[in-house]
Amino acid sequence: MVHHHQHNHREEAWGKRLLVTMVLNLVIPAIQIYGGIISGSMALISDALHNLSDFTSVAISYTALRLGRQKPTVQQTFGYKRLEVLAAVLNVALLYGVGLFIALENWSRFSHPRPIEGQVVIILATCAFAANLLSTLMLRSGARENMNIRSAFLHMLTDAVTSLVVAVLGIIWLYKPWYWLDPLVSWLIVAMIVYSGWGILKSALLILMNATPEHIDIEEVRQSVEEVAGVDEIHHLHIWNVSAESVALAAHVIVPDQMLSAIDDLSERIRSLLHEKFRIDHPILQFETRKHDHTSLLCRMDEGGKMDCR
Repeated sequence: MVHHHQHNHREEAWGKRLLVTMVLNLVIPAIQIYGGIISGSMALISDALHNLSDFTSVAISYTALRLGRQKPTVQQTFGYKRLEVLAAVLNVALLYGVGLFIALENWSRFSHPRPIEGQVVIILATCAFAANLLSTLMLRSGARENMNIRSAFLHMLTDAVTSLVVAVLGIIWLYKPWYWLDPLVSWLIVAMIVYSGWGILKSALLILMNATPEHIDIEEVRQSVEEVAGVDEIHHLHIWNVSAESVALAAHVIVPDQMLSAIDDLSERIRSLLHEKFRIDHPILQFETRKHDHTSLLCRMDEGGKMDCR
């Protein structure tokens, strides 16, 4: 009960920080776009679009965090936590879309560079850097525990770096007419967008595919459970993420024939082992008293679409 209360308290704090970040990422890009038009800098507009995409991204993250706190229902028996994973995928897709737009828009500017007002770029890029840095610091603690917060955190961190680079460009343009740097830096921003999003996209897609979590060795789980006194064998084993933070397990456990009441202690010992060693917090255990011939560790779907657990 205390752990659940602390978790809700943390999520409430994360929600407030996401809300502040969302406001910052609506106001700053609007000013940057205006300044980019005045100064003639596509890099500043690119940075603004990157920041503006984060407004939508953080709004999605905030909504998913709120919906994810709803309790399970008879239709959604695992609750709504996986909405956060879907939000992370949507965030990355949005970033990639913005990156593609920036890459295409800058081709003509690279071939025919245009004069840029460096002083306007410096002022607005510095303001954006300060706002993004503040957002990054606010989301840092939540990024360690929550994929959705981590997605927003990486967005803010990437934006802070790109805004700083754009500010440095403004300083260069005060002294050198190297306007070809404008589209070049914009392309670097696109590269950062692709790189920062790939890790999150990969993790999110693995969760949606119900893949075994990367930090878990399924063979090690089998060996550990079979070392528990009273367990003969474990098979039909499946491990997957319910959400980014919750891991479920389903398995058949072979035990000697005994009173059903004696299974309770064994079940508790297995559950404690799974939680402490592998961070599996939702184990589903089916106890059996005899081993079937040719039983394998995993169940598989046969060509006819039926489950084959032989």
